[in-house]
Amino acid sequence: MSDRRRLRSTWLNIHKWIGLILALLIVPISLSGAALVWKDQLDTALHPARAAVTGPARLAPSAYQAAARAALTPEDRIVSLRIPAGWEAVTATAVRAGGRAGRGPSARTSLWLDPATGRLLDRQAGMSGPIGIVHRLHGSLLVPGAGRQVVGIIGFAMLLSSLTGLWLWWPLTGRWTSGLRWRRRGDMNANLHHRIGFWIALPLFMLSLTGAWISFPQIFDRQPAGAGATRNAPPLAAPNLSLDAAIQAAAGPRAGRVTAIAWPTGKSPLWRISVAGRRGEIAVDDATGKPAAGLPRASGGSLSQAMRRWHDGDGMGSVWQTIIFLAGLAPAILAVTGIVMWARSRRWRKRPARRDAREAPAAV
Repeated sequence: MSDRRRLRSTWLNIHKWIGLILALLIVPISLSGAALVWKDQLDTALHPARAAVTGPARLAPSAYQAAARAALTPEDRIVSLRIPAGWEAVTATAVRAGGRAGRGPSARTSLWLDPATGRLLDRQAGMSGPIGIVHRLHGSLLVPGAGRQVVGIIGFAMLLSSLTGLWLWWPLTGRWTSGLRWRRRGDMNANLHHRIGFWIALPLFMLSLTGAWISFPQIFDRQPAGAGATRNAPPLAAPNLSLDAAIQAAAGPRAGRVTAIAWPTGKSPLWRISVAGRRGEIAVDDATGKPAAGLPRASGGSLSQAMRRWHDGDGMGSVWQTIIFLAGLAPAILAVTGIVMWARSRRWRKRPARRDAREAPAAV
């Protein structure tokens, strides 16, 4: 056997066993990810009240804060506020302070507000509801704690699978364009597997890489130990700065349109404010009322934010969303066709053995 064929055999075994071992996990991750590409459309269809807005955002962020505060209990603390442009609901997220001490993130409540009036449109506890369940299935396989890391490991495995699949697609002889033929094999499953695998290899590589990045931010972003606890910490009960003062400190007296706000917490006493036309977030120290020392005014995570946009398709346009929707469906199809190919290959290999067994008595 030539070195090239020996290497091909090695890659084939790696590719095959990744698919066979992880197939049952890849399929739900794949299908849930494809569904989440259209989460806004699905959410509107399932919850029409959230889209019953009367106009675009025209209130001050503090007015939305007050409207959200009126819809919450005294134990709830607002953790974030998102103010989109156009006719989309303003969303606020709150956590129940001390509700799950020592047992992970506090219970969350999401609110949808009319951007024109601040009127409460809908509310939801935690990640409940169909879209919330699909989110948790895709992000953690519905397994609390280690589920997110399991999904990240599967992302690394799919990354390797996409690379080995592209290697295996490449024809051993002749021009590479011969690999684009539909009938490379006599079996339809094999032809479908090769064709889908080739066209989706690069988008699948990107989705696998960004998915692993999202699952292991402490590795890629070089975050310090305990960063997860910082993100899950409840907001301060009584911040030193008002919301208006934090916005003025972040963007100055002529602040542009504020698009998102994250409240300071006991682990990270910083206001994080996003302003239209400015890249990244602006961090403001709640104690001093000034941009956080040692951090640029437009701080933090632009690459991580890009990774998440590429993975989710948010704000990337319908063409990109269609590409990653198809790339999300592909692993489920490839898993099924791969299992069928493997099962048929086992039957083919057993045929000579059965024939030899039948002929053995005559040879004696």
